[in-house]
Amino acid sequence: MAPSTSQVITCKAAVAWGAGEPLVMEEVEVSPPQPMEIRIKVVSTSLCRSDLSAWESHAIFPRIFGHEASGIVESVGLGVTEFKVGDHVLTVFIGECMTCRHCTSGKSNICQVLGLERRGLMHSDQKTRFSVKGKPVYHYCAVSSFSEYTVIHSGCAVKVSPHAPLEKICLLSCGVAAGLGAAWNVADVSKGSTVVIFGLGTVGLSVAQAAKLRGASRIIGVDNNPQKCENAKHFGITEVVDPNSCEEPIAQVIKRITDGGADFSFECVGDTDMITTALQSCCDGWGLTVTLGVPKAKPEMSAHYGLLLMGRTLKGSLFGGWKPKSDLPSLVEKYVNKEIQIDDYITHNLPFDDINKAFNLMKEGKCLRCVIHMPR
Repeated sequence: MAPSTSQVITCKAAVAWGAGEPLVMEEVEVSPPQPMEIRIKVVSTSLCRSDLSAWESHAIFPRIFGHEASGIVESVGLGVTEFKVGDHVLTVFIGECMTCRHCTSGKSNICQVLGLERRGLMHSDQKTRFSVKGKPVYHYCAVSSFSEYTVIHSGCAVKVSPHAPLEKICLLSCGVAAGLGAAWNVADVSKGSTVVIFGLGTVGLSVAQAAKLRGASRIIGVDNNPQKCENAKHFGITEVVDPNSCEEPIAQVIKRITDGGADFSFECVGDTDMITTALQSCCDGWGLTVTLGVPKAKPEMSAHYGLLLMGRTLKGSLFGGWKPKSDLPSLVEKYVNKEIQIDDYITHNLPFDDINKAFNLMKEGKCLRCVIHMPR
């Protein structure tokens, strides 16, 4: 397909100028898509915990955060044949080039060409597509959806059915898909098993939904936020443990109430000490712990070798093991067919101008997902 004729677009974006500082609505210039890139009009974007963590850290600034999003293709760059103007898409923070060793292995979703982008630049030329008054503004996770328009590599977008509601399925571009996949693809939770989930945010409760659909007999949630605990059973949690109300270490509590430990444990907090606790909470012989959280501090973890010697397994999960282009359309179809739920993870719907309110709600633990709606 020939590239669509496009010029620089000036639009509104929520720019982070410094760590923890309120986002500022700015007029930004968005460059046309370069070869193998597309420019999309963002329709809906939701706030993910990793956006919050990166915003609070001393990362690269100025920056446009946001990566869990849906939109409509506005223009395409040279060489793009997969997309045309008007296509509905989900953005993804890891791409799928279809040709690298990992993409062709059938064993991994960690694309070697379009993997996690940490420098705030485009994969293709290591430059930005955003500027404010001539000053470059950096990307986040190669998406930057807190902008009315954004440019992404065509390998970091997934074409979806035009009949699927973009304001709902945006959650499948990160959090909900990550939780479902961790249970189905990475852990392969079995019928009748006992599952413990540390952290009852969107990701943890998506693990719960997936475990319930697999027929797990007990799904134990661990969280110290009473509000999250109260709502958890709706997503499949059968019982809740609040560490603050326990007189013994939480791992001992789990082992006691599960006759030696859970079959599967999931760390969805983003705390390396909690990974150790999750590993201690699963059983000898076959206990499997999956870690999904992204730690804000202390990236190194430690655990007694005896935990592994006794047969436990520790696995990491990025985006639930899903290959974005290959797998996400089927998840969208499952949602449309009412085989999985998404709507109940959305606790708040906010206009773009209220994006700082979304950050405050997440900081205060008062939301699961805030969906931010762009001006029509």
